Amino acid sequence: MATNSIIRNLAAAPETEATMLALFIGHGNPMNAIEDTEFSRAWAEVALSLPKPKALLCVSAHWETAGTRVTAMEQPKTIHDFYGFPPALFEKRYPAPGSPDLARMVQGLVRTAAIELDSDWGLDHGEWSVLCRMFPDADVPVIQLSLDQRKIPASHYELGRELRGLRKKGVLILGSGNIAHNLREMAWEDSAYDWALEFDARIKGLILSGDHEAIIGYSKLGRSAHLAVPTPEHYLPLLYALGTQDDSDGVAFFADKVTLGSMSMRSVKIG
Repeated sequence: MATNSIIRNLAAAPETEATMLALFIGHGNPMNAIEDTEFSRAWAEVALSLPKPKALLCVSAHWETAGTRVTAMEQPKTIHDFYGFPPALFEKRYPAPGSPDLARMVQGLVRTAAIELDSDWGLDHGEWSVLCRMFPDADVPVIQLSLDQRKIPASHYELGRELRGLRKKGVLILGSGNIAHNLREMAWEDSAYDWALEFDARIKGLILSGDHEAIIGYSKLGRSAHLAVPTPEHYLPLLYALGTQDDSDGVAFFADKVTLGSMSMRSVKIG
């Protein structure tokens, strides 16, 4: 069956099937796409524990826009949005299909933002470096939602709330970023600064207690928050994933490690 026929059937399906999980992935170094690491193995393992999704809606730290956009092309390109890495990483492709029909479904679902259909972007490394490990056959349709730079954190969370109904239609919502991400303080070794460990542990505790308000208001969490989140783009995808959480959803963590001094790889499974 053609990809968009699947999505049209998905749009018409009643919300009665088992709810798909939502994920936040700490994506870190793009070399995880081609190297066998504890993180790439953890991503592959968690994918095996999931029912196969009908489609993926991804929010990456690496697509920031004025306004909110969603990819709406049949075949999104693989974007190599980095430099200084070996040729093998630039040669990597992730040829998953897109879904204009799912993009239009998202456009119609969201009420708090005007979603613009995008035919230029594709899949950046925040998505494909993770997805090539989770779904290596690239046979699940993928669309990507941008981060509107003008929105406050609470607005990003509310947009996630609006998208949560897609989970009941078999769509896996995946945020890709890092809870702690400070490239200026990064160390090229397997180590962790005290402030990065502190902030990572603080957010873990808030996720477990369900205190989403404090997670949204992370800038009030003191010195460790300011060091761990000097700019918001890697943190915001977490808010989309948490926004999809219902009261009945449990949470679990995987790849929960701080490395490179200032980078939390903690990943969250919701549902």
